[in-house]
Amino acid sequence: MHLIITMLFALLFGSLSFPQTDSKSNTGNVIFIHPDGTGLSGWHACRLLYYGPDGELNWDRLPGIGLYRGHTKNSITTSSQAGATMHAYGVKVDYDSYGLQQGEIITAASGNHMSIMQEAKSKGIYTGIINSGSIIEPGTGVFVASDPLREHYEAISKKIIQSGTDIILSGGEEWLLPEGFKGRHGAGKRKDGLNLISWAEQNGYKVVYNRDELLKVSAGVEKLLGVFAEGHTFNDIPEEILVQNNLQNYSPDAPTLAEMTKKAIDIFSNKEGNFMLVVEEEGTDNFGNCNNAGGYLEALKRADDAIGVVLKYIHQNPNTLIITASDSEAGGLEVLGDTEDKMNPDNPVPANDKNGAPIDGRNGTGSKPFISAPDKFGSRFPFEIHWSTKSDIYGSVVARAGGLNAEYVNGSFDNTDVYRVMYLTLFGKLLK
Repeated sequence: MHLIITMLFALLFGSLSFPQTDSKSNTGNVIFIHPDGTGLSGWHACRLLYYGPDGELNWDRLPGIGLYRGHTKNSITTSSQAGATMHAYGVKVDYDSYGLQQGEIITAASGNHMSIMQEAKSKGIYTGIINSGSIIEPGTGVFVASDPLREHYEAISKKIIQSGTDIILSGGEEWLLPEGFKGRHGAGKRKDGLNLISWAEQNGYKVVYNRDELLKVSAGVEKLLGVFAEGHTFNDIPEEILVQNNLQNYSPDAPTLAEMTKKAIDIFSNKEGNFMLVVEEEGTDNFGNCNNAGGYLEALKRADDAIGVVLKYIHQNPNTLIITASDSEAGGLEVLGDTEDKMNPDNPVPANDKNGAPIDGRNGTGSKPFISAPDKFGSRFPFEIHWSTKSDIYGSVVARAGGLNAEYVNGSFDNTDVYRVMYLTLFGKLLK
């Protein structure tokens, strides 16, 4: 009851400030899930498609609600690298930052010159990063690596592999192998001759390459590296091109985000001590940026399935925080639904709205509308996805949380507050 009253007060009267004293809260595990590029309309669309207007996402079951403010130090709209840096360090940085501020080491909100995951590792907490995209994606990479430029893929991938992170699961084999060297998924692109997969094996990592191999991994493994694609585990191109090339949204051989998340939790649960896990669904961002509504909604469902895995774990392990937020909204997705006499489920949607905005049906432009799952009366409804841009926008991002310290995600919630709630949970201290 106290939590409900606190949240209602915050939503009605503004943000709750963080106390200026140390907390007496118990410390515990942290799982940060980052469905990149998602806003409130995307969650509504995902619910409609998979569970119906009266249904419930796993995301809906998270009691903490924060209205996310996503600006950087020098721009209103953030970048993926700056957003991740603010999540990982708890301070405002410039738009181009990848774990550095104008090329300089960042002093985090804790006063330390390291990210929250690096600090966790230094204090004996187990750490893991999971990404449905390439290993170099900043949503996870920034937590364990820093570089002056996001485009320094060779340097960033080397820093991530050699960071000592206990579990690393992602795509991006191309940046782990020497140029021309044939890997399991494709040829390497590194010009420095390094074989980082061999390095990982020599330094105690078990390496797996697909879903079947991942699922067979024992929970007793010490360190785990998953390399599940040459680049991303998904095909982030428009629907029409996917159809022309007989491609699916996601590689059928790669594990889902939920499968990767469950395996990581199983491994950490087999060890003594707490853990920190950062999980990114990159497909939501990339499909949004190419205005692929079907791919976006599948990606968001995958993120929601991962949230469901964590909620099951928290039910048995309440000393765990799950916090989830994007950093911006990719594509500016909006939902339009109407009565069947105005939006016939058997007729293709128009290519553009009256203002010129592109429109997607279930198979892209000019295809039939999406059909919702049944509502509580058994009725299903047609709807369209309208796009406002192919860029990332400030959008309507909502942070959610459940488990330990979820009540601190409330009201007006800055992107740097993600760090503060995670820090409280890992170290038992509320920061200014």
